[in-house]
Amino acid sequence: MEFKTSIGKSTPDKIYVYGYDLTEDLIGNITLADMAFLGAKHRKPTENESKMLNAILVAICEHGFTPSSISTRLTYLGAPEAVQAAVASGLLGAGTVYLGAMEDVAEMLQKAFQKYGDNKEIHELASIIIKERKINGLQLPGFGHPMHKPEDPRTTKLFEIAEELGFNGKNSKLLKEIHRQFCDSKGKTITLNAVGAIGAIMSDMDFDYKVVKSFAVASRAVGLVGHIVEEIEFGRKDSVGQQIYDYVEENTLYKG
Repeated sequence: MEFKTSIGKSTPDKIYVYGYDLTEDLIGNITLADMAFLGAKHRKPTENESKMLNAILVAICEHGFTPSSISTRLTYLGAPEAVQAAVASGLLGAGTVYLGAMEDVAEMLQKAFQKYGDNKEIHELASIIIKERKINGLQLPGFGHPMHKPEDPRTTKLFEIAEELGFNGKNSKLLKEIHRQFCDSKGKTITLNAVGAIGAIMSDMDFDYKVVKSFAVASRAVGLVGHIVEEIEFGRKDSVGQQIYDYVEENTLYKG
């Protein structure tokens, strides 16, 4: 049996990653986001690709108390010897409600262009997508936010950067048109959230929708480290995890 990989190989004095010498070509020369790009594209990013991806990862790295960070704090409360378990628990909820929509948006946009090509006007294609999803009982991903209304500030900033760096392509334009038509149909402004914008921008960066959410998971893992550090700084007795546990215990009505 023979296994094949183009990712990495080691010799007694060298380590190679995607054909690059790790110590000479990569360490000290590229960012962690660039390394993620290298894993997805098998090449180092251009300067603009690096700036865009770094901006995206920073945008979704941290968002305060979310199900992810709360899960991490509670898991750390029960298993302080296993920080990896605490981080992992915070990543398990990266589904359709939190973070996962970026993959859904990217899939929606990419499949629309695969199905209809570039033969239709953006406004027409947006109308088709909205109609087809309604017929199939599917929600439009990337819209709505419990706090940021009517605008997600991260969305605005990311689209500004995408425009500056040359990644405001057909996918971003299509999503913006879907947003416009969707809001018109509702008679009010519905938030286009950050993960929705990221799904479109990463599609314009030519990332396959299947790997888009992977970047969100990597970014959020970095953010969760900060929540573990804060629990350590507070101390177990005064930690948020302990307070949540105590509150639930004291405010639960048990019925026999």
